[in-house]
This record gives sequence, C-alpha cells and structure tokens, in this order.
Amino acid sequence: MSSNLDQLYRQVIMDHYKNPRNKGVIEDGALTINMNNPTCGDRIQLTLKVEDGKIESAKFDGEGCSISLASASMMTQAVKGLAVEDAVKLAKIFYDMMLGNDYDDETYDLGDIEALSGVSKFPARIKCATLAWKAMEQGVGKTEEEEE
Repeated sequence: MSSNLDQLYRQVIMDHYKNPRNKGVIEDGALTINMNNPTCGDRIQLTLKVEDGKIESAKFDGEGCSISLASASMMTQAVKGLAVEDAVKLAKIFYDMMLGNDYDDETYDLGDIEALSGVSKFPARIKCATLAWKAMEQGVGKTEEEEE
C-alpha cells in the first residue's frame, strides 16, 4: 500500500474513532449483546433492532482502542438496512479482509471499512477490529433462533 493510502486510511479510522457514528443505545425491545476482548481491554455493548429479517437500526457503546471503536462505528453504518443474511455475508467478507485473504469487494460497497484492511498486518489487533462484527453475528444469530 502506498504511504498516501496508508495516511488516508489512518485519517478515516481516526475520524470514526473521534466522531463515532451510531454511538448510544437503542431502547424499546432491541437485542443487546455485550462482548469484550480481554487481551487489550476493549468492551462493547451492541444494540440491534431487527424486524422482518432486516437490521433496522444498530448502535454501540463501550470503550477500547481506536481500531475497535472505529470498526464498531463502521460496522453499525454498514449493516443498517441490510437483511440479516446480507449482514452475515458482509461479516464474512470483513473477516477475510482481516485475515489477509482475498475478499469480495464487489458484492457490497465496503466504503470506509476498507480503511481497516491494514490491520491484517498486525495479528494482535485483528481481535480489536472484529469484536463488534462478532457481536453483530451473535445478535442476529439470536433472532434467527427466535424465528425457527
């Protein structure tokens, strides 16, 4: 990656960290998922409003490093309005990107999420970046169980 692209990606990550999107809690019947990363102290509470198989709203609260909180901000933006199955597919694409594998960047517009691609070079930080995504998957897994 060029140093200009690295710098741009750093700026995008810091913008989401300093000005998080969808920070807060959804009240009234939302799913709540609490997760933490004990290795570095990241802690997140994700609330999801899922109706008719679609993520209507997503918010997060918590504390952690810039990568963890920026990723949560980006994830909540990306999954709002998606069908649960599409949100899970997007998470799989994100995990592939985090592991440095080839990933599908054509099915979904990754937008700001792609700024986290450099995290794959730092294995200790991958858990930071994937925490909110794992919380989302756990939450939508609960909704799928309820519908069965």
